[in-house]
Amino acid sequence: MRYYVNCNAFRDGDGSPARPFRRIDDAARVAVAGDEIVVAQGVYREKVTPRHAGRADAPIVYRSEEPLGAVITGAEPLSGWEKFKGDTWVRRVDNGLFGDYNPFATRVCGDWYFAPAIRHTGAVFLDDKMMYEADSLDDCLAGAADPCAWNAEESTWKWYSEQDGNETVLYANFHGLDPNARKVEITARRNCFMPEENGVDYITVSGFDINKAATTWAPPAAYQDGMIGPHWAKGWIIEDCEIWGSRCCGISLGKYRDPENDMYFYTKHVKSPTQMERDAVCRGQYHGWLKENVGHHTVRRCHIHHCEQTGIVGRMGAVFSTIEDCHIHHVCTSQQLGGAETAGIKLHAAIDVTIRRNHIHDCIMGVWLDWEAQGARVSQNLMYNNQRPEGLAQARGAMFNCDVFIEVGHGPTLIDDNVLLSASSVIMPSEGIACVHNLMCGGFGLINSGVDSVVNGQREPRYTPYHIRHRTEVAGFMTILHGDDRIYNNIFVQRRPVADATKTPQDCDYPVVGTAPFDIFPSYEEWISNFMMDREPDMGALAQYHFGHLPAWVEGNAYFNGATVSKHEKGGFVDPDAEITVELDARDGRPALKTNLYEYLRDFRCGIVTTETLGRAFEPDQPFENPDGTPITFDRDYFGGHRGAEALPGPFADADAAAKALW
Repeated sequence: MRYYVNCNAFRDGDGSPARPFRRIDDAARVAVAGDEIVVAQGVYREKVTPRHAGRADAPIVYRSEEPLGAVITGAEPLSGWEKFKGDTWVRRVDNGLFGDYNPFATRVCGDWYFAPAIRHTGAVFLDDKMMYEADSLDDCLAGAADPCAWNAEESTWKWYSEQDGNETVLYANFHGLDPNARKVEITARRNCFMPEENGVDYITVSGFDINKAATTWAPPAAYQDGMIGPHWAKGWIIEDCEIWGSRCCGISLGKYRDPENDMYFYTKHVKSPTQMERDAVCRGQYHGWLKENVGHHTVRRCHIHHCEQTGIVGRMGAVFSTIEDCHIHHVCTSQQLGGAETAGIKLHAAIDVTIRRNHIHDCIMGVWLDWEAQGARVSQNLMYNNQRPEGLAQARGAMFNCDVFIEVGHGPTLIDDNVLLSASSVIMPSEGIACVHNLMCGGFGLINSGVDSVVNGQREPRYTPYHIRHRTEVAGFMTILHGDDRIYNNIFVQRRPVADATKTPQDCDYPVVGTAPFDIFPSYEEWISNFMMDREPDMGALAQYHFGHLPAWVEGNAYFNGATVSKHEKGGFVDPDAEITVELDARDGRPALKTNLYEYLRDFRCGIVTTETLGRAFEPDQPFENPDGTPITFDRDYFGGHRGAEALPGPFADADAAAKALW
C-alpha cells in the first residue's frame, strides 16, 4: 500500500493520491509492513510516532518525494516580538503551546553532565541559526561573546527565558534586527521522528530535512533522546537526510527505556555512575538485548551538523550497525553544554559496528566509542579540526578534543585507512586496539591512564564487560590492563610544533606524534615468558603478571618531522631530515591533501596486514575480523583501491591516490 502526505492539501484526507493526509503521523498510524509513505514538499511541524513494525523483507518506508523537500521540525514560528531595551526584544508565550513538555522549563542535566551553567532544552533560532542561551537577562542585554565558543561572533546572539505563571517569557538580543521581519522559531517538541514503544522494527526514513528539536541530555544509563531514532528496535535505515539544530542529539540509536535505572546516579546519588553503566549492560539482557532483536541499523549519506551534544548517539541499541558516507560537523562547538557524552559520533557498546567513509570535522571529538567497542571498525574516514581553535580556553565541563577516542574497551577494535589530521589522533585508555594504514598528524593519548580512580586512598578499578564473539551476551568483566595494541603500516607526521612534550594530548594543543608511548609495554616474547614454567604454576606468584601490562606490536610505520619511534618498531622508515608538509586544500568544497610526503617515502614498502598478522585481542580471545567471522586482508586503501604485494604505509595505495579529493 502507498500512502500520500501533503501539508499543503486542501483538507485532511485518506492518504490517497487525490486526498492525501496532511500530517505524516496520520500515515504512521495506519502504515504496516510493506507500505510506503510518500511525503510532498513542505514544512511538517509535528512529531511522527511510528506505531507498527516492518519486516526485513517488507520495511515501512517513509520517503520525501523531493530530496530534502519535506521538512520535519520540532520548532514553531514566533512573531509578535516587542521591543524591551536596546537590541533586546521580548515575547510572552502561552505554555499551552508546549503541552506536557515545556523545553524552556526543562533543564539540560543528568549523569555525566558537567557544565556548571544552567541550560534548558529549548532554543531560539534566528534565520535557522541557533542562538545562545544567556546566564541572565543582563547577559542577554549585553550580548557579549562567549570566551569559550568556537565561533565568538555567533555567541553574541543571545536569548534568556523566565517562567511567569502559565507563560514563558522569552528575551532575545537581535543586534539591531527586527525579529518580526525575520525568520524566528523556538523549539516546541522533544523529538521529530521516534516511536514510543520498543520493537518498532524495519523502518526506512529517506530524504528528509529533520531539524530543531528540544532533545534532552542523553547519557548511557538513561533513555536516549534524538531528533530521530529507532528507540529500541532492529533494522532501521536513515538515509540521505539532513539532520541539524538539535539541542542535544541528532540521531539516537538506543537505548531501552528502564525507569528503575534511568538517570539513577543523577536522581539518587548512592551508586557510582560507573556502577550504573554495568547495571545497564546486565539489565539490557532482560530488555531483550540480543543480536536477534536489536541493532543492525544503517545510517548512510546523511548530513548531520550543528547539534549541541552529539550528531549520532547510542547505548547498546547500535550494535551490528553501519554508519557510512555521512558528513558530520559542528557538534558541541558552541560549548553551551558540557559533559562526557559529546562527539560527532558517540556510541557505547559499539559491538561489530562499522563506521566508514565519513567526513567528520569541527566537532569536539570525531568518534568516541565508549565501553565494549568489541569488533568495531573505524575505517576510511576523513577527520580534521576536531579541536578547539587556536588559543581558545577549554570550557568548564567540556571534554578534551581528538579524532578518535576508544575508552575502556577490551577490543578487538580496528582503526584503519583513515586520514586523521587533528592535533590528537587517537586517545585510547583501552586495550586490544589495532591502528593499521592510517595517516596520523596527531598524537596518541591516555595509553596508560584514564581508567581507574584513587578513592579513599585505594585504587578503584573500572571493570568493563567483554562479550561472546559477535554476540551481545556478556562473557566477563575486567579492568583495563593496557597494551595488547597493534600499530602497523601507519604514517606519522609531526605536523605542529610541540608546546610541551611532557603533557598528554588532553592537556596540550600540540602533543607529540608517534609510537614512543608504547615503549612502556613489553614485547610479546617478554610477556609470554612470564607464564612459561617447567613446574606447577604458582597462582599467587603469577598475579603480578595477570594484572600487568599486555604486550604491544609496532611494525612497518613511517615517521617524519621528528615523530617518535617506539623501541618495538620493526622494519619502519624514519627520515630525520625531510621537511614534510601536510595541508588540507578545499577545492570547490571538496577537501584534498596537499603534501610532499610521497616524494620522501621513496622505495619504502611494508607488508600486507591480515587478520592472521594481528592475532587475537587478549581478553575476549577474538580475532580482528569481520562481523561475520571471516578474516580481513587490508588490501584496500582509503578509496577502496587495491594494494599490491608490496604496500605503501598510510591510507593510500599510491601517490596518485593521495592527490585525489578525499570527499
